[in-house]
Amino acid sequence: MKNLLCLLVVLFIYTAASSQNSLTGTITSINGNEPIPATIYLPQLEKGTLANMDGTYSLVNIPNGNYTVVFSLIGYATVSKKINFSNNQKITENLQMLESAVEMEEVIISTPFHKLQSDNVMKVERVSTDDLKASGAVTLVDGIKNIAGVDIISTGTGIGKPVIRGLSSNRVLTYAQGVRLENQQFGDEHGLGINEAGVESVEVIKGPASLLYGSDALGGVLYLNPEKFALSGETHGDLSSTYFSNTLGTFTNLGIKTSGQKLKFLARGAYATLSDYDTGADYRVTNTRFNEKDFKTGLQYSGKKFKSTLRYNYNRSNIGIPEEIGEQTRSNDLELPFQEIDNHILSFDNTLFFNNSSLDIKAGYLFNDRREFEEEPNVAALRLKLNTFNYDMKYHLPQIGNFETIIGLQGMFQENKNEGEEILIPNATTTDIGILTTTHYHLEKIDFQAGIRFDSRKIESKAARSPTDMDFIPSLNTTFNSFTAALGAKLDIVENFSTRINLASGFRAPNLAELTSNGVHEGTNRYERGNTALKNEQNFQADVALEYRNEHIEFFANGFYNAVNDYIFLSPTNETIDDAQVFDYLQDNALLYGGELGFHLHPHPLDWLHLESSFETVTGKLSNDDYLPLIPANSLRNTFHVELNDGKTRKSSSAFITLENTFDQKNVSDFETRTGGYSLLSAGIESSFQLQKVLFKIGLNGTNLTDKKYIAHLSRLKPDGIFNMGRSINVNLKLEI
Repeated sequence: MKNLLCLLVVLFIYTAASSQNSLTGTITSINGNEPIPATIYLPQLEKGTLANMDGTYSLVNIPNGNYTVVFSLIGYATVSKKINFSNNQKITENLQMLESAVEMEEVIISTPFHKLQSDNVMKVERVSTDDLKASGAVTLVDGIKNIAGVDIISTGTGIGKPVIRGLSSNRVLTYAQGVRLENQQFGDEHGLGINEAGVESVEVIKGPASLLYGSDALGGVLYLNPEKFALSGETHGDLSSTYFSNTLGTFTNLGIKTSGQKLKFLARGAYATLSDYDTGADYRVTNTRFNEKDFKTGLQYSGKKFKSTLRYNYNRSNIGIPEEIGEQTRSNDLELPFQEIDNHILSFDNTLFFNNSSLDIKAGYLFNDRREFEEEPNVAALRLKLNTFNYDMKYHLPQIGNFETIIGLQGMFQENKNEGEEILIPNATTTDIGILTTTHYHLEKIDFQAGIRFDSRKIESKAARSPTDMDFIPSLNTTFNSFTAALGAKLDIVENFSTRINLASGFRAPNLAELTSNGVHEGTNRYERGNTALKNEQNFQADVALEYRNEHIEFFANGFYNAVNDYIFLSPTNETIDDAQVFDYLQDNALLYGGELGFHLHPHPLDWLHLESSFETVTGKLSNDDYLPLIPANSLRNTFHVELNDGKTRKSSSAFITLENTFDQKNVSDFETRTGGYSLLSAGIESSFQLQKVLFKIGLNGTNLTDKKYIAHLSRLKPDGIFNMGRSINVNLKLEI
């Protein structure tokens, strides 16, 4: 009996050891048959490896399933292949890659089928945070305005809210660590509360994405991809620091990550401090200073049957609230009034792998503690505590022929609580639930994608203040329901030329401020009066994208038509309460239309030379032909870019010069004024050097080099005639091991 048990144990160990799929092969170039040390990566498994200098590679412990495998290297066209792993296969995939001046493609994570952008039915913009920093961006949200079709509503340098094709605030949903970000985004002066440290890239869905994400994705989605774990068997560390001359500010970032075959770990800390920004007009904008502490960590286990990832992010932001030009100082010590915000994000992402299908289960807990100090630095006049639990379950059904199908369940429970003297919104709970299904059909020249979804949101709020007070807020108990759908197609018309056509509906339930406000909003100096009779915003958008690319040039043209029923907006009245003009929340149908044009010239064989140009326009109107507020001005952006990859000691060098022309904004709402156009010049240079095992990067860039005095249309300091930031020279140093 003892010998039999030993035999069974040995047999089990042997079976477990051999019960695995593997992928091996050799990667070479098509032109010269040279070995290529490319990266091989399976996005769904978050598993990958680097090919050796002779082009050979090996990946083991791959679960059964049908996975996308991506082969990529700068200077070569990215290759994506679907490979089915089953029955302990040892698959050999030898690959030849084509040299290309087109930037290396990445897998799009914000859409459900994890495809390369060139294979995606929906057009998604993607940019790395390294590129944003190289352009001279002070913060993450400051950098995304460089993406065509995207802008920001700013309050100085510390507060910025994304605008996608003219829609903002609760109409744009932000995702971080794979879960929806909730941080009282209804407020004009409430920023993201996310630091760029530990964020690898930003993806932007321009248009209704309610099918995938539910309410608040009516206008689009800003999806922040966290940094990847190290490849198996590798350990890396990095330290970087940036100095901004305009704000006399510094940003320091330190990270480390290590990975075994199954267990992976990373941690990153960052600290930023900036003083009041200089306008270039002989004054600094008082109290636009801020400081920020950020910590991120992650742990991942990857086995044969499942993968689990636990991530946590803590962010403390201390942000001055500018009111008027006052004492001129270069101090970075906060003065009244200011915000102090703690943001906690805990996410738990699990994937269970079956033979031909998989189940993704994500859960997130977020705690946002927002405090505003007005009269005393130790007593918060306003304190909002927001607890949010959300979940997202998606089952990837077994692929049937060319059909890939997903069914999903998403939900959220949220509690809002006041602890300060001021009340902007009442204590309330919000409960969401949504069910969806979407499918992708692939043919050689055309891809189709379609889906449908049902959502329900219940809002219950408590009464606030005394019933005898003018600013009394009664209790509320209401439910909003909605069906949404999407249909899209990508067609390869002829070689190198493709088109995307997407039709989608979206919805947004009114937020607490729109439903229940009754008082002076200090940040905007308005008396805002909510409306409990508000209905869902419901929209329908048609989006057409044309794209042409060859070895010399890329060209794109995107156009959209967005009809929004029951659009919610603030309308001024003739009343005045507490010396503040009264604004009511009303609804009317609205229409937004416009698009983006662009091209990228990279003439072969001068692959190191790039000329990029993009133009964006959006117009927004109510049904009575009044213009919508906070619509970005038309703009034209031209960039001349040089990229050199040298080899041994100096690994790479790059330089750019950008001229951004923003045109007059004459199409303004009733309580806006016209904004004049302006041109901003920026430039930069960056090089990296390999010193044994240490990669050293140094960069120098400048923004608004001509020290142009200008006011952006979406600046919240515009009514006071306060200029935006003047010239800034920025230096960045980074060490990677």
